[in-house]
Amino acid sequence: MVKQKDYIVETDWTKLTLGERIRHFEVEGYLVLPDLLDPSHLGQLKSETATFDTFSVDYSVHQRGCQDIQFWGGIITELIAHPKTIEFLTALCGSKLIFMSYDYARSEPGHPGISLHCDGQPWGSEIFGYEQSCPRLIRVLYYLQDLTPEVSPFKVVPRSHLSFHNDGNPYLRYEEHPEQVMITCKAGSAVLINQNVFHGNYPNVGSYYREMLGIAYRPAWSGPSGEVKQWDTNELAKVPRDVRELMLDPNSRTWNFKGGNKPANMLKQAPGINPSRWGK
Repeated sequence: MVKQKDYIVETDWTKLTLGERIRHFEVEGYLVLPDLLDPSHLGQLKSETATFDTFSVDYSVHQRGCQDIQFWGGIITELIAHPKTIEFLTALCGSKLIFMSYDYARSEPGHPGISLHCDGQPWGSEIFGYEQSCPRLIRVLYYLQDLTPEVSPFKVVPRSHLSFHNDGNPYLRYEEHPEQVMITCKAGSAVLINQNVFHGNYPNVGSYYREMLGIAYRPAWSGPSGEVKQWDTNELAKVPRDVRELMLDPNSRTWNFKGGNKPANMLKQAPGINPSRWGK
C-alpha cells in the first residue's frame, strides 16, 4: 500500500458545467476531463505505444518515454485533433488554437515520482527548449491506465500559477509541498494543466505501469519567447486535415509594439475575458 497523507481530490468531474470547467482550470490551474477515450480507442493507442522505442530519464530507469511523436502517424497523430478535447480548448481559448508539442511517458513500478515543477519557463530551458516558453499554454495529459493512489497519480499545488512570490519562480523545483493534492482518474481521462502550475507525480508502488500521452496547445497570439523548429512540410502534408489545421507556424504570435494608447478600431466587448463565462 502507498503511504500517502495528501488530500485526494474527489470532485465528480462529470457533473461540472462548461463554465465550471473553465473556472476550475483558470483558477485552480488544472482540470480533469473524464472518459474522453472509450475502451476501443484506448486499446488501439496502447497497441501503438507498445511498439515505441523509449529511453529512460536521468533519475530513474523506471521512467521512460519519447518526444516529438506528432508525425508517427495513425491513431497517435490523430489524437492531436480529438474532437471533445478541441471543443473544450476552443471554449477556453477561442477559435484559433496552435499545437506545440507531443510526448509519451511511461511510469513503471519502481518509478520514484517526479518533483514539483512548472512546464512553462518564460526564457526557455535545456529541458523544455522554447516550445513551452509561451505566455499561455495548456498541456493535455491523456492517461491510458487507471490513475490510482498506488500507480503514479498526478500531483499538483492548486493555484500556484497565480503566485507573484519568488517561490513561484518557474525555474525552481520542489520535492514536495504541504498543500499539494493527489489527482486520480480512470483510464481514458485527461488532466489539463496550465503550464505555470507546479505539478509532478507520485511514485509507482503498484503492480503495473502507467502510460501518458501529453499534447501541448496555445492560443494563437501566445508565441514562444525564442525561435523553435518549424514543422517539416513533407511530414505536415501527410497528417489528417483536422490535425494540420492545428499545426500552424509554432513561432507565430500576435503583438503590436507600437500599438499606442488609442489604437484604431478598438472593440467594445470581449466575451473571452468576461467573468460571467464561469456561470453563477
